[in-house]
Amino acid sequence: MKQVETATDAENVEQSQETLSAPPVVTRQQLEGVHKIASQLIEELREIPEGDLVGEIIANALKLLRDNTNRGDIKLINKSYKELRYALKIFAPYRDTRKVSIFGSARTPELHEDYRSAGEFGRLIAQHGWMVITGAGGGIMAAGHGGAGAAPSFGLAIRLPFEQKTNVHIANDPKLINFKYFFTRKLMFLRSSHAIVVFPGGFGTMDEAFEVLTLVQTGKAVPMPIVFCHHPGSNFWNAWQHYVDNHLLKGGLISEHDLTLYKITDKVEEAVEEVRHFYSNYHSVRYARDDIVFRLQRRPTEAQMAEINQKFSDIKVKGQFRLLDEPLPVERDEPTLAHLHRLVFQFNRRDHGRLRMLINHLNDLPLNLP
Repeated sequence: MKQVETATDAENVEQSQETLSAPPVVTRQQLEGVHKIASQLIEELREIPEGDLVGEIIANALKLLRDNTNRGDIKLINKSYKELRYALKIFAPYRDTRKVSIFGSARTPELHEDYRSAGEFGRLIAQHGWMVITGAGGGIMAAGHGGAGAAPSFGLAIRLPFEQKTNVHIANDPKLINFKYFFTRKLMFLRSSHAIVVFPGGFGTMDEAFEVLTLVQTGKAVPMPIVFCHHPGSNFWNAWQHYVDNHLLKGGLISEHDLTLYKITDKVEEAVEEVRHFYSNYHSVRYARDDIVFRLQRRPTEAQMAEINQKFSDIKVKGQFRLLDEPLPVERDEPTLAHLHRLVFQFNRRDHGRLRMLINHLNDLPLNLP
């Protein structure tokens, strides 16, 4: 008797290899009428704000038929697109609120000290007006949501072939998003976060931690605070650091400056302070052709600018660090940030550890009292 795959099974299994199904053969004649209608639609879309980009999505979708893409690959693209569209919709009303992603094991029991630490971190950071993002499962994820409460919490759940319960704090919340694919889920974790805090965990936690480090180290993610936190008396992240020092750093596989991209602590309050202090003067970053633009809360003095030009000259391609009090043309889509000061320079796009050191320097500048 033929076994019938249930809809739930099909939804949970992630197809990670190419399918062997034969691609359809679609003739130019079959597509002629479709392209005519699509061209008219794309022209009309140009008159709508952002409609030009939606038109590009339509045009690229039609190319799947021209390329004779098989059904399995089209399903991958379709499902990924739907997941990202829905996730962006859910996050959109909260763009102006800082968010921290909490990673850690789903297997950590409630009585474990790391569970308590994660809960305390969630509680304290929410008190400071931040929102919390976790994978929506048990263990550290449940602790982070439980500490913060439902109102400031997002859950990015992953559908697995085996049962993984959504924790009670986010289970019926409209800010819960279910993903089929890990890659779309990871993208939303990073794109929506202003900080990352990692508690002890297994393969999944290590994967998330190293991916965040890689993206920040290579400049594929914006600078952000990354904190590795374990309970007092634990050696979990210290042992990890020993591996990093003795195999990655000593082997020349990373640079010494890369170690500045993160902080290890066994104190929850210190983890909270690391996250908040990162944005005490530095606000955000934007690229404008060859320039990188740091938006700042406080304007450095002439003496402080001279020190910056001297201390961080190694990360400039040419020219000087300069101050602007007006937004650049590329920033016209962010009018709410127009009041911020701007530190502008030609970054070499390579030394992101040193870039983090510059952010630390800017945050540590003394207040310029009148």
